[in-house]
Amino acid sequence: MSAGFQVVAVLDYAAALPALRQVRETVFVQEQNVPAELELDAHDPLCQHVVAFADDGTPIGTGRLTPDRRIGRMAVLAPWRGRGVGEALLAALLQRAGELGWREITLHAQLPAQRLYARHGFLPYGERFFEAGIEHRSMRLLLGAANPVETRDAALAAMLGVIAGARRGLSIYSRELDPGLLDRPEVTTALHRFATGGGVTRIVLHDPAAPQRALAPLIGLAQRLPSAFAFRAIEEPVDQTYASAYAVNDRDGWYYRTLGNRFDGETRLDGGPRARQLRAHFDPVWERARPCSEYRALGI
Repeated sequence: MSAGFQVVAVLDYAAALPALRQVRETVFVQEQNVPAELELDAHDPLCQHVVAFADDGTPIGTGRLTPDRRIGRMAVLAPWRGRGVGEALLAALLQRAGELGWREITLHAQLPAQRLYARHGFLPYGERFFEAGIEHRSMRLLLGAANPVETRDAALAAMLGVIAGARRGLSIYSRELDPGLLDRPEVTTALHRFATGGGVTRIVLHDPAAPQRALAPLIGLAQRLPSAFAFRAIEEPVDQTYASAYAVNDRDGWYYRTLGNRFDGETRLDGGPRARQLRAHFDPVWERARPCSEYRALGI
């Protein structure tokens, strides 16, 4: 539920059809030039549909679960984008998939929508491809389990998911600010959004000099928002032998890598026990580490 709209799960195709046509023809056929004969397909009567309605009863968004356990036909009318409708639709679809006992769910994401799905734990896999003339990427989510992270793109999605799921606190244990991950514009943008929304990010480093030499963008961001970022450097021998790296938020989200110099690992956004374990590891290390005074403004 959100101000101005509500999401209603419609399991009966006949009841959902008028709303599906109104939204999907506007978005896919008129806006994205998808052929009408491809838009409404033979799968629709076999799917479970979710529709978002404005408070006046006008349909404004749709999504479906297919028999082969995929999310599809996610569409939101243009005036309603950026107002939480897509998030609410996706949450309703995932809830229904869980009720059905599904353990894995996949989707074909249009490239601009990848971040929406990453915020809910989906990770990309395979190569990009064209569907109905639009570039897509396959994504998958294991429900109720840790998701393997096997590529840099999946690592980026995992990090975005953990940041998006944070309420007020985010803890990152890194060797040298993870070049290729924490310096990506998508990540620094997400961290900036988190910081300006009142969030605080704590970062522990093994080697603070390396990102300083590389002029890591996250250091510059922290200088502009010093109350939202804090860096500390490991000095105690007991901590210097720790080879892993991770990010964990103050809810249940985490992304863990056994070897901190690699991107492969695993992630989960609803993994409470593991999140508590990682926070329990991070806090005493943070207390033992020294503040990185060299990262303060004008310090580089």
